[in-house]
Amino acid sequence: MVATEPQAEKKERWTFSWKHLYDEVVTTGLCTGCAGCVVVCPHDVLSYDDQNGVYKPWQNEAEYGGPADCSHGDKACTTCTRACPRFRTWETEIDNFMFGREREADEHSGIYKDVLLARAADPELHENGQDGGLVSAILVYALEHDMIDAALVSYLEGDGSTWKAIPGIARTREEVIASAGSRYTYSANTMAYMDLDKEEQRIALVGMSCQSSSPPAMKARKAGKAARRISLNIGLLCSKTFDDAIFEELFEAKYGLKKSEMRKMNIKGVFQIWMKNGDYHEVPLKECHAWTREGCKMCPDFAAEHADISTGGIGAFNDWTLTVVRTDTGRELMQRMIDDGWIETRPGDDDPGAIALMHKLAAKSRKRWPEFAVDAPRRLTKD
Repeated sequence: MVATEPQAEKKERWTFSWKHLYDEVVTTGLCTGCAGCVVVCPHDVLSYDDQNGVYKPWQNEAEYGGPADCSHGDKACTTCTRACPRFRTWETEIDNFMFGREREADEHSGIYKDVLLARAADPELHENGQDGGLVSAILVYALEHDMIDAALVSYLEGDGSTWKAIPGIARTREEVIASAGSRYTYSANTMAYMDLDKEEQRIALVGMSCQSSSPPAMKARKAGKAARRISLNIGLLCSKTFDDAIFEELFEAKYGLKKSEMRKMNIKGVFQIWMKNGDYHEVPLKECHAWTREGCKMCPDFAAEHADISTGGIGAFNDWTLTVVRTDTGRELMQRMIDDGWIETRPGDDDPGAIALMHKLAAKSRKRWPEFAVDAPRRLTKD
């Protein structure tokens, strides 16, 4: 009798289309508005609504059925569901693709290699960036060392006085500096992909945690050329963003703070606002919760668990960025920048409170993931 090798388990064919995405994600509260589905749609039948706090994709074939219908999906197109970082078993699929294993229940902040504190060594990048300017330094270094062709970022609309965050592209040092700073309202930075030049093939994405899971979802599920072009993924630690209405309905109505007169903002236990006239104000975060954006209310990912490098301004030191290095790509880039004197670093253990806070907020976010969805993102060790 001749022994035979056991046959590999046959992978189930991916058959999910827009109607599945619409019914399971877009209309259930799971949709974060990352716009990954819009970016990869090969037929240009998905559009994006970013007005009046909506931030969701919609099917634009006006003469074909209803909002859940897609003529291409009915012909077996599955691209949109492949790009969605909230569709079905998204977390375990991406974990296995990126790390070769799934997150353990005690890895509340996801799988990573290193945790450190970092900041830009360049005074201009340090001064203009948020919490030490690390993200600005990464983008400028990658551009000037021919590692990327462009970066998908956010800018403030117009002259900045509306504080409306919009997606855009940074190709130069000056454009990176112009994009620096935090908004705390939402911008689907992935949408800037639509405006890239054809020859720009090595792209960095800077995005909220939900957005940073979209490129690896695309890659894991083979969602087309967009996945291949995004070569550097920088995620921002994020517990929530706020509806644009918070400016008029809270900051101005209660505190008399007009957005046109604001210069800078940050969140450090309170909502910090610096005005152009030099004044400084603090708004309790509990007063802001009513303006939490709908797409954030069920999001389980605080720590940008699928980025190459995750960054956030939490902890005791205002001008250092808590930096979580997750991939070989991220580690190699950080080491090059250290060796070339572009960034200053300290051990993450210099601020144990920041690491503990990250894990605490990550666990808190995971508890928001609803029970009607797959269990993995909600999996935690018991207190």
